Amino acid sequence: MRLHAYYRSSTSYRVRIALNLKGLDYRIVPVNLLGAEQRGEAFRRLNPFAGVPALEVDGRVYAQSMAILEWLDERYPDRPLLPRGAEDRFTARELAMAIATELHAPLNLPVLQYLKRELGHSQDEIDTWYRHWLARTLVPLEARLAALGTGDFLFGAPGLFECVLIPQLYNARRFAFDVSALPHAARIEAACLAHPAFVAAHPDNQPDCPIEV
Repeated sequence: MRLHAYYRSSTSYRVRIALNLKGLDYRIVPVNLLGAEQRGEAFRRLNPFAGVPALEVDGRVYAQSMAILEWLDERYPDRPLLPRGAEDRFTARELAMAIATELHAPLNLPVLQYLKRELGHSQDEIDTWYRHWLARTLVPLEARLAALGTGDFLFGAPGLFECVLIPQLYNARRFAFDVSALPHAARIEAACLAHPAFVAAHPDNQPDCPIEV
């Protein structure tokens, strides 16, 4: 397996966590998003969506992180990312999709670059934008976690939801969002960050991470 990824990409981070939780061997192939490597002709031939992650397995390239997570669970059913029961599986997907669909689109790098370069917004204005959309999804997500009475993980062990939550909280901290206002999410985050699969997947531990982060 070859995972084309960028160390700070939340979608790449999701897939690294899942691969680690599954105990699968893979090699990171760094893609420099800040250098627009993903938009080059060579990478577009690999992944026409011109984004990361892209997972190469047995001659096929898989794109789109949420589809990759579901495929990994179907292709490698050991150490499942989703719980057994239909209701619990829905809950895991509901919370993961809330983050993946409501937050990634307005907060990804091309949008932030457009706000700055094309529309002329300052970094302070962009940071305000970022925190606004975080709150819009993470506050109700916290309410759902409280109602579910979660422990260290959503369902006993880290899975699909945690694969998506932890990268988003990593980004939230980068933009000075007050994660302490989300005690249930913060508790899950703390448990995950002590787990070897998450430690190995952390942006600071990637081969393309600069020495000073």
